[in-house]
Amino acid sequence: MIEKNDIDIYDIPIAEVTDQYMEYLDKMSSLDMEVASEFLLMAATLVHIKSRMLLPDRNVSEDSSEPDPREELVVKLLEYRRCKMLASDLKDRYRDYSKCVYRLPQTPASLGIKVENIPAPVDEDALNKGIDDVCKRNKVRFADIASRITHILKRDKFSIRDKIRFVWDSLKGKGKVFFHELFPAHKVEKMDRIVGFLAVLELLRGDQIKAEQEKPFDVIMIEPKKKDLDEERFGLDTGKESKELAAYD
Repeated sequence: MIEKNDIDIYDIPIAEVTDQYMEYLDKMSSLDMEVASEFLLMAATLVHIKSRMLLPDRNVSEDSSEPDPREELVVKLLEYRRCKMLASDLKDRYRDYSKCVYRLPQTPASLGIKVENIPAPVDEDALNKGIDDVCKRNKVRFADIASRITHILKRDKFSIRDKIRFVWDSLKGKGKVFFHELFPAHKVEKMDRIVGFLAVLELLRGDQIKAEQEKPFDVIMIEPKKKDLDEERFGLDTGKESKELAAYD
């Protein structure tokens, strides 16, 4: 009736609306009980609001502002209008989509999708036990890691002076000798051969020996150039290495 008579929902002439509503109820020939109860409830609400607006409240002073009894009706009408709009929207959607046919869901296998088996959840207690076992094994495994690392990093000290003495003594006994005979690769360590080669270079620089090699990577022939070794030059007479040899340490 409010929409039919173009009435402002926030300023309802409650007396006029109540009279029209009661007249509408009298004209209804047949009425469903559920619908009738709603209509009667609304009629009672309208009559109650009308009576509150007609009869003054003695408990309210002249200065205080009494709340408008129509506010509750306005709230209900706004809710009704919203529900009516939503119902209309749902009706339109049903009309638009009721004739649509949707494809039924298919299994991954029918679509050629390989589904891997999802492993069962890990038991928290079993996980904690496994972590403890790994920690215990690592504790035993790396218990002496410090000592082993120290052993790995330990550097063996090779004396060039000792190698010079070794090369010279070998030359005195044999006259000529090949380098690979003095330091065979299958018998001595790599570092031992390197220090031995440095000793040969020192003897060459001191003009104590001469070495011959016909082509690169060929064997090296070593022979003495002098009868006696200059022990003072290499510190062999004092037991202390010379400054030149000390530079290798």
